[in-house]
Amino acid sequence: MTQINGRYLLTLSLLGMAALAACSSDNNNDGAATGGTAGGDPAARIETVDLRLMETTDIHANVMDYNYYSDIPDPTVGLVRTATLIKQARAQMSEMNNSVLVDNGDLIQGSPMGDWRQAKGLAPGEVHPVYKAMNELNYDVANYGNHEFNYGLDYLAESVNDADFPYISANIFKDDGDDDPVNDTPYFEPYRLIDKSVQDRDGHVHTITIGFIGFVPPQITQWDKGNLDGRVITRDIRAMAERYVPQMKAAGADIVVAIAHSGISTTPYARDDKAENSSWYLADVPDIDAIMFGHSHLVFPSETFAETPDVDIDKGTIKGVPAVMPGYWGSHLGMIDLTLDYDTEADSWTITNSRVEARPINVDGEPTVAADAALVAKLAGDDQATRDYMGTPIGESNDDIFSFLALVKDDPSIQIVSDAQKAYVENLIQGDVNLQDLPVLSAAAPFKACDREGNCSAEGSFTTVPKGKLTLRNAADLYLYPNTLVAVKVSGEELKGWLECSASQFYQIDINDSAPQPLVNYTGFPTYNFDVIDGVSYQIDVTQPPRFDRDCSVIDADAERIVDLQYNGSAVTPDQEFVVASNNYRANGGVFPGTGSDHVVINSPDANRTVLADYIRTNSPVAPTADGNWSFAPISSGTDLTLTFRVPDTQRARDFVAEQAPNARFLEIDDNGAAVYELNLQ
Repeated sequence: MTQINGRYLLTLSLLGMAALAACSSDNNNDGAATGGTAGGDPAARIETVDLRLMETTDIHANVMDYNYYSDIPDPTVGLVRTATLIKQARAQMSEMNNSVLVDNGDLIQGSPMGDWRQAKGLAPGEVHPVYKAMNELNYDVANYGNHEFNYGLDYLAESVNDADFPYISANIFKDDGDDDPVNDTPYFEPYRLIDKSVQDRDGHVHTITIGFIGFVPPQITQWDKGNLDGRVITRDIRAMAERYVPQMKAAGADIVVAIAHSGISTTPYARDDKAENSSWYLADVPDIDAIMFGHSHLVFPSETFAETPDVDIDKGTIKGVPAVMPGYWGSHLGMIDLTLDYDTEADSWTITNSRVEARPINVDGEPTVAADAALVAKLAGDDQATRDYMGTPIGESNDDIFSFLALVKDDPSIQIVSDAQKAYVENLIQGDVNLQDLPVLSAAAPFKACDREGNCSAEGSFTTVPKGKLTLRNAADLYLYPNTLVAVKVSGEELKGWLECSASQFYQIDINDSAPQPLVNYTGFPTYNFDVIDGVSYQIDVTQPPRFDRDCSVIDADAERIVDLQYNGSAVTPDQEFVVASNNYRANGGVFPGTGSDHVVINSPDANRTVLADYIRTNSPVAPTADGNWSFAPISSGTDLTLTFRVPDTQRARDFVAEQAPNARFLEIDDNGAAVYELNLQ
């Protein structure tokens, strides 16, 4: 596609025009044509078509509007509610049916329903519940997300083969064992061209060829190394767009839509980096007309991106290209409405306008739509089976396990995970002369501690495991992802670097500013990257600048937030060696210091969640009391500082804060309904 004076010109091929001319010469009773001219009228004119592109993304098997952790309905999530938005959005196009629907991956994993289905197994002929729902909604095409590979390629293939729509991914290739990229074969279909019959505003029928191209984070080969090593390789997202989009145009695509399971990074583009978040770079690729993206669990357009360069949140564009990202778990339906003019004299299509919206299923705690009753009925058996599965007992706890304070102090929800991982690895290395004498540490992070946009008002955004009987529901709440346990060997210097990267979770505090200052940077740093490493003690000095950004890229090599790092009461030395229990996502990622395949010493087949559940069974009743191995360094300042954090405004959250953080003082309720507290570090 060629951009001319801010408008996108779509030129039909001569062959296509010959076919259109042949069609227009027919005397159709309804006056319709399949090409640019309608009704056989040779007079030059402009014919306008309204086309709606719709997207879901990051459903994570949240098909139902139900919280299986709390065992209560949840109207803020669920494809059964997004389905109502889809049907409403289609109806708004009236009889024209000028719409397409895509899904952008992270679909089969990420909720208890996905866990149940995988644990039970998926035999040939059995349909995964996500496809039971999506086949009813008539999706046109889907893209793979990174979490599609968590259960392995065989399970993925058995799941996807029941989808009534095609899948695409342009940057995954078969691993043929050589270093020659020229002979690499795509593992999946890179793109799909779909002929769509649409009506213009005068009721004439046209056929527009829409090309869809999909992308996944290249890091899947690190995150799911155990499932993918030796089978697939990945390439840079933008580079593959530059390879395939010209092919799509040559094959007849009138419009090209990029479906990118990839967020936004504004770091200068470098092909060799194979950036995880590449949607901003895709806007630079000629002939991409719309970007439907995901992965980051955020909403675009929204105020979150107000300061992002070359982004217009009012128009919903990235570098002038219309784009949408519809949240996660079915929270929004992404919509890009394109106005297309066909000039019969110039034989060309022009995108003259666009409108972007991420339409929510819930606003300020109030549902905007009801669940689709037909889908709810269709999934009733899967829903009940999931509830039964989650109710499987595994033990008891003598105390509450809540993550309300996981980002401001050592926390029981992280402690019990670390205890389980540490015990597992200590047992596993016995008899290994290379490892058995090394200290074993454990890295764990708060998967649930406010949502990705920093809204802390809902208890469902936190881990909440009350004392008493524990079930698989609680284990899944404590460990959200189906990671496998992997351990790495690190030096003391790498250990400190790992913690420095984790400490980027916090804003730098100005000791001379008396205005309220938030401690936690939610949108700039996902909480699953805030690793607490147990087995050593340390403090975090938030008055210092961070050494790393959210991607563990160095921004200030001299910055030191980690102070007083000790093991067994003695300072950790740079060359001291440790074994750190972690997960495949972190250990294989090679992003944090001390991680990567060259550091891995244990590749366990056991899921971290299984390790946790077995630990609870063996040690029940458990008493998950945080050992206080990390804290914020005290701040010395002549200014009265107000450092803030947020928790839900609920009775048990308030009680937990009062008990666990007596130096915290309630300040107010914020605009989202969360309770804001001051944490005194002076």
